[in-house]
Amino acid sequence: MFKKWLLAATLVAVLTASLVLAGCQSGSVPISTNQQTGISVNAEGKVPATPDIATVSLGVTAQAATVAEAQSLATSAMNQVMNALKTNGVAEKDIQTSYYNIQEVTKWDQLKQISEIAGYQVTNMVTAKIRELNKTGIIIDAVVNAGGDLTRVNNISFSVEDPTTYYDAARAKAVAAAKAKAESIAKLAGVKLGSLLYITESASYYPETVYYARSAADVAASTPISAGEVDITLNVQAVYAIK
Repeated sequence: MFKKWLLAATLVAVLTASLVLAGCQSGSVPISTNQQTGISVNAEGKVPATPDIATVSLGVTAQAATVAEAQSLATSAMNQVMNALKTNGVAEKDIQTSYYNIQEVTKWDQLKQISEIAGYQVTNMVTAKIRELNKTGIIIDAVVNAGGDLTRVNNISFSVEDPTTYYDAARAKAVAAAKAKAESIAKLAGVKLGSLLYITESASYYPETVYYARSAADVAASTPISAGEVDITLNVQAVYAIK
C-alpha cells in the first residue's frame, strides 16, 4: 500500500514539474517584476482666504537688581497689559501664556577679567487672539500704553478660524490639476490615460506673519494694521493606469 502511494506521489510531482517547465518555455507563466507601471503626478490647489483672526505675541520684560524687584515690576506691568486686552474686547479664553523666564543679567568686569551679575530680567509673554480685526491696531496701542517701556510686541499672524470651505475649493483645484497633468504626460508619451489607481492629499496652510516694531517716537501715532489675504494650500498625489 505504501509503495503504491509513493509511486502515485512521484508521478504527480513529475507531471507538475513538466507542466511548469512547458509553461515557462511557452511564456504562459507570469514572471514577477518590481517595475512600476502607470503615471504618477503631484498637484497643488491654492485659494486666497480672508483672515478673521489676528494672533499677537506680546508681553513685558523687566530688569532690576534682584529677582523679587524685577518680578514685581513685570507683574505690575503685565496686569496692566492684561487689563488693556480685556477692556478692548479680547476674551480671557483667547489669552494664553506662551513664555515666562527669569534669567541673570551679567556684565564683564574689565579690571577683574570676570563676568559679574548685574541684575535679573523677568519676561512674561502671551499670545492673544483678536477676533475683531478692525480693532487690532487699537488693541496694540492700548497694550503699549498700558505696559509702557516694559512692553514687548513680537509679531502678528493672521489666520482663518474655520478653513473648511477654502480647503474644499483648494482640493477641487488640486484634483483637477492632477488629472490635467496626467493627461498631458500621457499625450506626450504617446499612451492613453487609464483609470485612477491611487490618490492622497496633504494640506499646508501658512498664516502670514507680520513682525512688529515700534519706536518711542511712534507712541502718539495710531498703529495701522492690515490683514490682507492668506493662501490656503492643499497638495495631492495621484497615480493613473496606462491603457
